[in-house]
Amino acid sequence: MPKDLVKPKRQCPGDGYEISISICKGRQRVHYPKCPVCHYRNETVNTSSALTEEDTEETNLKTSNVRKTIQLSSNQDKSINLKIFKSYDIRGVYPEQINEYTSEKIGMATVQFLKSVNKDVENIVVARDIRLSSDSLAGSLMKGIVKAGVNVIDIGEVSTDATYFAVGYYNYDAGIMVTASHNPSNYNGFKLCHEKAMPISFDTGLSTISELALQTGVPVSEQFGKIIKKEILNDYKKYILNFANNIRPLKIVIDAGNGMAGKMIPIVFKGLPCEIIPLFFKLDGTFPNHEPNPLESKNLRDLQKKVRETRSHLGVAFDGDADRCVFVDENGQEIGGDIITAVIAKELLQKEKGATIIYDLRSSRILPEEIRKAGGIPYRERVGHSHIKATMREKNAIFGGEISGHYYFRENYFADSGIIALIEVLNILSSRNVPMSNLIAPLKRYSSTGEINFKVADKDKKIEQIAKRFKDGKIDFLDGITVEYKDWWFNVRKSNTEPLLRLNLEGNTELIMAQRRKQVIDIIEREE
Repeated sequence: MPKDLVKPKRQCPGDGYEISISICKGRQRVHYPKCPVCHYRNETVNTSSALTEEDTEETNLKTSNVRKTIQLSSNQDKSINLKIFKSYDIRGVYPEQINEYTSEKIGMATVQFLKSVNKDVENIVVARDIRLSSDSLAGSLMKGIVKAGVNVIDIGEVSTDATYFAVGYYNYDAGIMVTASHNPSNYNGFKLCHEKAMPISFDTGLSTISELALQTGVPVSEQFGKIIKKEILNDYKKYILNFANNIRPLKIVIDAGNGMAGKMIPIVFKGLPCEIIPLFFKLDGTFPNHEPNPLESKNLRDLQKKVRETRSHLGVAFDGDADRCVFVDENGQEIGGDIITAVIAKELLQKEKGATIIYDLRSSRILPEEIRKAGGIPYRERVGHSHIKATMREKNAIFGGEISGHYYFRENYFADSGIIALIEVLNILSSRNVPMSNLIAPLKRYSSTGEINFKVADKDKKIEQIAKRFKDGKIDFLDGITVEYKDWWFNVRKSNTEPLLRLNLEGNTELIMAQRRKQVIDIIEREE
């Protein structure tokens, strides 16, 4: 890599973001769980050198406060698989990687972590999706939480956004959703949040929870907590409908994918003038019709066909836990998440000129252009809900979106909700009274590849090769590598959950996009 592109930064194994050398050294001092498998681990650490204020704050959050709460044993529980602790959540194959024993220990460890940052932890919301292992994992998780002396607020089978709602609306201390989101049926896991639905990511707590779960001597509380069942669906429906604004009669095909949207959509839409044509609303944790991942085009075929057959105004497909969704227009054509973000952002900016909109760096150039045109401030951020939510809070952003179908709302505790995104799109269609295709046509000025995945043996080396080859472009390393030219740009980033490099590329024309796509792919696939 040319000298002018070299940055004094590193990455922990499996993470999709860079850290400074000082943070790396700080993590080595406190035996960060990924250090044993990192090639930087043998580097001499000067324990007398001072950390920056930023580094000290991060290290304190992950270690010092916890060690005030619990004396960690040097013995480690070898049955806990560290691979399940991802950048944004906990996820793995059931029961090989994640099981009831692991779940109970994660429940206890989560309480210990939360008490280290907030000693007055009393109530943790627990919810679950309809995967075959979710009930059992939720039960063992709740067992661990109450053994650690904290009450469980059991809200049953709901969507992930309903879990965020419960934590924020009722002012509970934290929440845990048992789900593996869009993964196949043999996976399961946990999504965690603090009070006010603030996410707990690897950076902000999951690393510490993994350390605590590994310890064999996690203490049991002298006084157990209680499991309190709570019905939230009436309040949830009222809350969601606060976002609705004079929705007119519209015909909508909704593919629930046998996931949680099959339960939540009928509750929310009862009483609205819309005609819902349901696809795969029967709750079934085996996902018999297709995987609950609407980002895979093959999983949209039934939806697209049904929209055309029924001459519906719109089609929507939800993932397994219903926190994100993908839209198709009245012709069954898929609409990118960045285009939907632009549509919703323009509408919200009519109510609040000068507001900030957060978008992920894979998004089309059309998005920041449209945000500025509508009087807003676009802010580009790394991929991932924990990054988007943190930046939204920092900027007090009114809205944020990712091409993955996550849509975030300030009035929803800065959290994501696929159902609120659907309501907002219906608001817009109702007020404009035009077909969805007409609404998005002006936003399709550029040609993009969509996300293309590549298996690469040495991902870091490949990114270095890309940086060297395209050194004449405008380069940044916010998330992987982004290279910009006047008439095209691309981003290559490492997957946070899989051994893949992901390419997103856009050109001003179809021809430019096709030519540059071949150019970049040739470099990615070239064996050195």
